[in-house]
Order: sequence, then structure tokens, then C-alpha cells
Amino acid sequence: MIAIGADHGGYRLKTEILNYLKQKGYQVKDFGTYTETSVDYPDYALIVGNAVSKGECEKGILICGTGLGMSIAANKIPGIRAALCNDCYTARMSREHNNANILVLGERVIGTGLALEIVDIWLKSEFVGGRHALRVEKISKIEKNYME
Repeated sequence: MIAIGADHGGYRLKTEILNYLKQKGYQVKDFGTYTETSVDYPDYALIVGNAVSKGECEKGILICGTGLGMSIAANKIPGIRAALCNDCYTARMSREHNNANILVLGERVIGTGLALEIVDIWLKSEFVGGRHALRVEKISKIEKNYME
């Protein structure tokens, strides 16, 4: 299951991605927003981040105007590795090397075609482990130290 959420700045792109994923056969849980009325991005980062962190959803996708606010907010949640990706290479590397569990996109930064290509690559890419697993574990240790 993929969690998806957006603020008003990412609403249109979220709708496009949601429809695309459903057409591809993915199970998707839409956490809103459901209109272009102004809302606060941290609220949606928290909802999607919690769904992924607690294991209710395997991965997540967040969209706002630039992707910056969503990525900052989502990365405050323990266990979340949210990656803001504006190109296909970064999307692949965020999964293969960083084991990112949330993809973040900026509607005002990239077009729909590129966004859908990034989503495809991100969802199909797998964590390679090895030396990268040690680095991801170091990130988890940093997080744990600050939670105590």
C-alpha cells in the first residue's frame, strides 16, 4: 500500500499521480488534501509519515509546491527517510542507496510527465544494501540518540 498526501500547492499533481498509480494497479491510500483550499503542509507530512512509520503503508508520496516543506516535516518523524526528487537519477539513488521510504515532489518545480516518470523509477528501485545499509543504520542511530 502506498500512502499519498499533498497540501494545496501539490493537490493537482497528487490527483494525477493517484490516478496514474491506480491505473497501474497499485493500492493507494489518499490522505488528502482534497481541494486547492490553503492548508498546512506539516499536517499532511505527519499523516503520511505516520502511516509509513507505523507500517500501515509500505511507502509514501508527498507533494507540495516545492517539496521542501514536506520533506523537512516528514523527516522529523522517526523511521522516515523522505527524499525530495526532481530528477530520475536522484529518485533511483534515493531508493538504492538511502532506502528512502517517502518520495517528495514539488508541483511548481516539475511537470506531470517528469513526475510520473520519477514515481515509476522510485517505486521500481530497490535498496541494494551492502555498504549503504551501514550508512542507513548510522542515520537510524543518530535519530535514536536524539529521541532519548
